[in-house]
Amino acid sequence: MASFSDLRTRTRTLFPGLLLAVTIAAAAKFLSEHYAAPVMLFALLIGMAFNFMADENSTGKGVVFASKTLLRTGIVLLGARITLGDIAGIGASGLVTVASLMALTIGFGFICARLFSRGWRFAVLTGGAVAICGASAALALAAIIPHNDKTERNVLFTVVAVTTLSTIAMIIYPVLSALGGLTDAQSGFLIGATVHDVAQVVGAGYSISTEAGDMATIVKLLRVTLLPAVLIILALALARRESGFSQVRLPLFVVGFGAVTLANSFGLIPAALAALLVDASSWLLVIAIAALGVRTNMKAMLDLGWRHVAVIVLETVFLLALAWVAVSTGLAGV
Repeated sequence: MASFSDLRTRTRTLFPGLLLAVTIAAAAKFLSEHYAAPVMLFALLIGMAFNFMADENSTGKGVVFASKTLLRTGIVLLGARITLGDIAGIGASGLVTVASLMALTIGFGFICARLFSRGWRFAVLTGGAVAICGASAALALAAIIPHNDKTERNVLFTVVAVTTLSTIAMIIYPVLSALGGLTDAQSGFLIGATVHDVAQVVGAGYSISTEAGDMATIVKLLRVTLLPAVLIILALALARRESGFSQVRLPLFVVGFGAVTLANSFGLIPAALAALLVDASSWLLVIAIAALGVRTNMKAMLDLGWRHVAVIVLETVFLLALAWVAVSTGLAGV
């Protein structure tokens, strides 16, 4: 067990970098609330402006701690916003449709990555982020896949890309729904099943009507609810690839995420506490994104090229096309 002296020394080592990440996160929150733009994007951009502090002795370790440990903690607490009961309002057909859309989109990500000579890690990150829940899914998936020298910049690119595409979708998808003659329920399902980030789903859905907003939110929460299942499947697949099922060990944060989700589903977490945990999760994820931004070299990001953009744009369009077919043919049950 670490002594008090060791703990104090570690705290002093981590504090400057943590303070930097927290300050950036607070600035991003302020700007997001006052200018109605995605907080994740602000955190990334501001963080990237402080890249020169990533390798400083005084801040480097704290920034790494924020980008890894705080990230995993935030993902665990994210389970407090999810309950299995959220699925009930959609029904069996809606559940099957949403799960199928997610699986097909992730699979399509591997095809796109191969077409544009990108690696399987990038396929997992972008396909999962597009299919599930944007930046949060990208961060959760990145915590599981084996890292290499391109992982961090791929994660940052994915977060920037899905946040940007979500903002564009928030504006365009309601217009497309109206032009396509979709009902409010159909429009809500389409938005909830396709827009990447929760905030943009809410904004797009309620810009149409209350019914559309409610449907969009429920469908989006269903996608988030399926995140632990995707994480477990990925962890098992990677473990089997490395050493066989006898050595399968789920990451602790995945187990924690699932445990919190189940506890919340069965009412073991009081509503007031769940709200606090969700707020804490939101802050931790923004702080982690800010730290990742600090660790990101802009030149390395620009060196990624147009193929990265092509992959994630095609995945987004593919998901939209599938969801449109599902709602227009009645497969979604709305």
